[in-house]
Amino acid sequence: MKHLTLLVPDGQSNLSTLACLAGAYEIFTWANEYRTDAGKQPLFKIALAGVSKKADFHGGLFTVVPQTDISTIAKTNLILIPSLANDYQAAMKGNLRLVDWITKQYKNGAEIASMCTGAFMLASSGLLNGKNCSTHWRAADSFKHLFPQVKLQAEKLITDEYGIYTNGGGYSFLNLIIYLVEKYYGRQAAIYCAKVFQIEIDRQSQSPFIMFSGQKHHGDEVIQQAQVYIEKNLDEKISVEDLSSRFAVGRRNFDRRFIKATGNTPFEYAQRVKIEAAKKELETSRKTINEVMYEVGYSDMKAFREVFKKITGLSPLEYRSKYNKEVAVL
Repeated sequence: MKHLTLLVPDGQSNLSTLACLAGAYEIFTWANEYRTDAGKQPLFKIALAGVSKKADFHGGLFTVVPQTDISTIAKTNLILIPSLANDYQAAMKGNLRLVDWITKQYKNGAEIASMCTGAFMLASSGLLNGKNCSTHWRAADSFKHLFPQVKLQAEKLITDEYGIYTNGGGYSFLNLIIYLVEKYYGRQAAIYCAKVFQIEIDRQSQSPFIMFSGQKHHGDEVIQQAQVYIEKNLDEKISVEDLSSRFAVGRRNFDRRFIKATGNTPFEYAQRVKIEAAKKELETSRKTINEVMYEVGYSDMKAFREVFKKITGLSPLEYRSKYNKEVAVL
């Protein structure tokens, strides 16, 4: 029988941490039962492990008691890291023993999966350097700042490289668990668990859920001014030459500073700002798609549709049908 370790962080956790632990434990338990119902042995022995005798959540409203200390586990096959609290640096520093143990187990052959912002703990081990990774879209800017050597793919729901798995934010960890069930137990077990827990199987992207706000905590005042200008002039077609000239910065230097500050080129940033504004209009108004398109500075429906789908994963019509109930019933 294989061994699965669900890590219980030593503090620096929240209700999402608890949800990850409970959801993963329950689904893997059902996957084991699916095998036993078919006359087979359970695949995993599941253990909640940590470095303290208990972990309190939400001011002590909930408490998790790890079944064992990580020091008692000489070898495990799969490690699951749950979501962490929003103070990511404190969360990483508060779990150094866990990080060290994760690193040793990976070198000993274990596979590792991080759920939501658990990617911060995993990345602090160095195991993600040079690899693709996902995490909650709200934490993307902080993650990029802390771990520039990791290839963050914030639009992806799941990444899978070299025995390391990561996933997007919130309760999308359920999709990762189903993915792992399929990986270890097979397709039919995954379909069974997806149906029991009513989880949409084979979801690939968290793009429709991303709310773009722009990275402004970078300290470059000129770039901040350029960002504000872009955001206040949605209906204009602003060229990079116009922007760099307006703020008296050479074109190449402006590009370099903009990318360093925001993680996007000026053109990409303008696209994301425009599409975010279009999303809000499609969610809340009865305006036609053409009207919304013109308001955010596009005049070519094909170009608008292509950019919208590239960023959100949905066409403008699909997006409005999904998120504007009032218009959808018309």
